[in-house]
Amino acid sequence: MTEIGHARPRAEDARLVTGRTRWTDNLTPAGTLHVAYLRSPHAHARIDRVDVEAARRRPNVVAVLTGKDLAEEQGALPCAWQVTEDMKLPAHPPMAVDEVRYAGEPVACVVARDRYSAADALEDIDVDYSPLPVVLDMERAVEDGADLVHSDLGTNASYTWVFEQGDLDAAMRDAPVLLERRFVQQRLIPTAMEPRAVLCEPDGSGPNMDFTLYSSTQIPHILRLMLAVVTEIPEHRIRVVAPDVGGGFGSKLQVYGEEVLALLLARRLGRPVKWTESRSEGNMAVHHGRDQVQKVTLAADRDGTLRGLKVELLADMGAYLMLVTPGVPLLGAFMFNGIYKMDAYSFTCTGVFTNKTPTDAYRGAGRPEATFAIERLMDELAAEIGVDPVEVRRRNWITHEEFPYDTIAGLTYDTGNYEAATEKALALFEYDKLRAEQHDRRERRDPVQLGIGVSTYTEMCGLAPSRVLGSLSYGAGGWEHASVRLLPSGKVEVVTGSSAHGQGHETAWAQIAADRLGVPFEDVRVLHGDTAVSPKGMDTYGSRSLAVGGVALYRACDKVVDKARTIAAHMLEASEDDLEFGGGRFSVRGVEAAGLSIQEVTQAAFAAHDLPDGVEPSLDSDVTHDPENFSFPHGTHLCAVEIDTETGFTKIRRYVAVDDVGNVVNPLIVEGQVHGGLAQGIAQALYEEAVYDADGNLTTTTMADYLVPSAADLPSFTTDRTETPAAGNPLGVKGVGEAGTIASTPAVVNAIVDALRPYGVRDVPMPCTPERVWTALREGGAR
Repeated sequence: MTEIGHARPRAEDARLVTGRTRWTDNLTPAGTLHVAYLRSPHAHARIDRVDVEAARRRPNVVAVLTGKDLAEEQGALPCAWQVTEDMKLPAHPPMAVDEVRYAGEPVACVVARDRYSAADALEDIDVDYSPLPVVLDMERAVEDGADLVHSDLGTNASYTWVFEQGDLDAAMRDAPVLLERRFVQQRLIPTAMEPRAVLCEPDGSGPNMDFTLYSSTQIPHILRLMLAVVTEIPEHRIRVVAPDVGGGFGSKLQVYGEEVLALLLARRLGRPVKWTESRSEGNMAVHHGRDQVQKVTLAADRDGTLRGLKVELLADMGAYLMLVTPGVPLLGAFMFNGIYKMDAYSFTCTGVFTNKTPTDAYRGAGRPEATFAIERLMDELAAEIGVDPVEVRRRNWITHEEFPYDTIAGLTYDTGNYEAATEKALALFEYDKLRAEQHDRRERRDPVQLGIGVSTYTEMCGLAPSRVLGSLSYGAGGWEHASVRLLPSGKVEVVTGSSAHGQGHETAWAQIAADRLGVPFEDVRVLHGDTAVSPKGMDTYGSRSLAVGGVALYRACDKVVDKARTIAAHMLEASEDDLEFGGGRFSVRGVEAAGLSIQEVTQAAFAAHDLPDGVEPSLDSDVTHDPENFSFPHGTHLCAVEIDTETGFTKIRRYVAVDDVGNVVNPLIVEGQVHGGLAQGIAQALYEEAVYDADGNLTTTTMADYLVPSAADLPSFTTDRTETPAAGNPLGVKGVGEAGTIASTPAVVNAIVDALRPYGVRDVPMPCTPERVWTALREGGAR
């Protein structure tokens, strides 16, 4: 049995689902001090005075520090993406010094002998604020005379980034169909299962002090480098460990102030310091996602053939630019065209500062926003010309014979078959039968209407070719590293720079290594998430783990086999060219003798008693892999909703997802990723929204206010796959971590709008709550 393609249960789940594992919050070394943060209740204010004396006198309190106390050493949090030369990049102190710019920004901290004493002491810190004007609305923020988030910048626009291909004026000129729409991507809170936690443990003293920082992070390697840059502590003195991490979804693709401050406090106090956020604290302080206003214009011929697309985007940066904040909406720039052919394309994005929590990557990072816009537009086009939504897509998508295809957005899609995925989805969905039922309900004026939504998507995964990131002015590369170590006993250790936070790396990587080396799955151990164990890596985000990190492992295994081949040929007294390797054994071509197992070769290398001249006594190998291109998963998602027109209540009746993620290493893991992605995409469509009041206070700070759906709120999904292997890597894999999120939101909203079109409804703002659906029905019927 081959391991690749085998639906093997995840080996790590036994410890993860029972909680018998090492979460950061489980770790409490002897002498640990606990940190609590006082956070601003104002969205924008000057800090006039911070009185901490009463807090310092509290029992068990060791230290109380303000931003001014740390101003000389805390530096500024990094932004790694200078998207334009004139981008406005205000300094972002880990703890505010003179001014706060969003509710929840840290103002002071208490360090105590236990977490409860630290939290209690916050009540005795007295802060005088002078409130300043609050900027919340992006469109107003860029108007002349608007109040400013950063008065020294003179503007709320951080940057304007323009990308144009083809002659858009010609495409728009005299177009028989010209659709203009305004879509809003609401602000979302990532809400990982495990809140953030940080523990920093110092060792030694003075300039030779070393630090081990444990953090529930997606990016231990990037975090280590950025901590060194911000604090000026030498990088080799910092070890970052990401223990088992309970989800991230992009929210832990970040360098947070609490991580920097943990390092500084540990250095100052010479003791381990620890902080774990509460859920309410996290909702304010974890970076948020989405939050865009999209003005889009689509030009087409009367038969639905696309001519051109214009996108004008306002993207809410929040109060500061964090690690990749400005680049997130630009990732969508290359995806607004979706799977479609057109002659011209224009994209303009303005990043806008507001007095809200900063935004950054959230599952999909720019790609869901782009897919939503183009898939909503395709449904609008179908309605405008009176054609079935699937048919208008067929008339415009890239056919399978046309791959590889250079898109209008400048990418080369290597492989795909949108026809096959769509046909399979339509059959599973019983599309024609549901359309007939919809027609019947409309004829009968049934108070419960049926809507059918279509989403045919693609995305760019495997972030990213380093040269492409360089061309976009990103501050790092997109390579990944893997090492394979063969132990003297014949067991295997795999070291990967991809740091898992729930994706099943330990199982999938062991399957790859077992297949390539011909050893039992149980003989492979996967190590990750510790910069002392895995010193090289670019970490986990952007559906890159398998397509980049997995391919690095694949190639490292092949290097092991190549090294072993030289020694095996010597042992078998044969030419290397005559050796065959399969099932973990070397044999001489045409000779029926048993040959040698790779374990026997490993033991011979370890003994080193009789090796060929010039051959080192080791089979260990490592590879740093930088992909030549992105990978491009795709698929078709179909959603049927029933809407009670008297109450606005929406129920998903059927959901079918057919995805093409290339070759599959573990079908169970793929299924889990799709289900999780669907849950998050549907949640954006129906449930989730970060809401601020007129003063800039976040009103959705608890799970009672911010509606994350449970299993009871979601339908059963019908999922399936087509497999079109990626051409750009030897595994033929494409990536699956974000597919469900990207595809599902427009499928659900398209279904809702489809149900309401007979009532004059053309859009429902997300989340499509019963109240909003009911309001749209009343307003649509009034037109």
